[in-house]
Amino acid sequence: MTFESFAAGHSLILWLAFGIALIMGAVVNKTNFCTMGAVSDVVNMGDSSRMRAWVLAMAIAMLGVTIFEAMAYFSVDVTRPPYRGSNFAWLEYVIGGVMFGVGMTLGSGCGNKTLIRIGGGNIKSVIVLAIIGVCAYYMINPFPGTDKTIYSEVFYPWTSLASISLSGKQDISGLINSATSIDLGTLRLVIGLLVVAMLTFIVFRSSDFRSNKDNIIGGTVVGFAVLAAWYISGGFATISADGDTYSWVQYASDDVWSLIEEGKRPPAVAVQSFTFINPMGETYGYVLSGFSASVITFGLMTLFGVISGSFLWSLVSKSFRIEWFVDFKDFKTHFIGAVLMGVGGVLSLGCTFGQGITGISTLSVGSIIAFASIVFGSALTMKIQYYKMCYEDEATFPKALVTALVDMRFLPAGMRKLDAI
Repeated sequence: MTFESFAAGHSLILWLAFGIALIMGAVVNKTNFCTMGAVSDVVNMGDSSRMRAWVLAMAIAMLGVTIFEAMAYFSVDVTRPPYRGSNFAWLEYVIGGVMFGVGMTLGSGCGNKTLIRIGGGNIKSVIVLAIIGVCAYYMINPFPGTDKTIYSEVFYPWTSLASISLSGKQDISGLINSATSIDLGTLRLVIGLLVVAMLTFIVFRSSDFRSNKDNIIGGTVVGFAVLAAWYISGGFATISADGDTYSWVQYASDDVWSLIEEGKRPPAVAVQSFTFINPMGETYGYVLSGFSASVITFGLMTLFGVISGSFLWSLVSKSFRIEWFVDFKDFKTHFIGAVLMGVGGVLSLGCTFGQGITGISTLSVGSIIAFASIVFGSALTMKIQYYKMCYEDEATFPKALVTALVDMRFLPAGMRKLDAI
């Protein structure tokens, strides 16, 4: 598709992103697709159905990326954020992922769930969004009057020491290609299809999952939504300028952006898909700009779309309910959770959606590490909360922590401090 001006193409892509997110928001609300809920079901009830819906979304998005890259329709080698980047910041993926996992448990849901709750009338989720947004914004933007960010002052001096500079890309195929002479394109196609086949088998081997339409619909729609966002940002729109044709991303890149009307480059134009923590930071930037349309990004449009879709479904289903904090302790718990999500989500380059589905669809090793760390942090927090609830005063934090790690088989059984429940 070609456009007479960059503005026309840019506007269409932003509205398409909004539309995809709106559909996803409605379906996620309707089907109760919830990544934290998926972890909770496994930890507390041994039910993997919602986890399988999460994995189904990964498999669908991964299949699409594999096929489209093989067809040379678009590439996810250079994206926002850089999932396949050559800077392998493994320690940041681990620490940020664990922080986010702990935070989403304390905050009653991940970034996407926060948006879904807002659409359903949950006012305390608005507060959570605001706190995440401020923390995420100042992780990468300097505090007023300084050149210092949270990341530069708190994390970079020591986490950067563990980062590894790779000669190639950090996806599974890229790492294998760096060590062998096997063609990268062939590797990505073969490995992508094999991983998709394995994940699909794992998902549908469960009869309980196969009989649950909501989980199948939720996972399918989320997977296709992530793929659709890759599709429109990576290869859908092209803009014609003086007889030459540029993709949306190319037209806004450093070498040709001066061709844009009024010489102004739009923000955050890149190949990208769903992720929610950085867009929450962009929401704060949007407020600081006085709600200027010039700072509206792809991520902001997906954020607004999810909230709108959830709101529409809550009206249709008559489930819209105003909710507020139960007491100050509830507020404090959500405040801590929001801070951890805002900081951890940026540090790990994504959330349960950004790394757990979008990033994993690129087969990035960093995304896999971040995903595992998020699940670990969330599961550990749930177990600690459960032991403290059941044993009350007897279950000090150290005892609950050690016992939880024993349950998760990270420590030997002889170190158990509390009887298993």
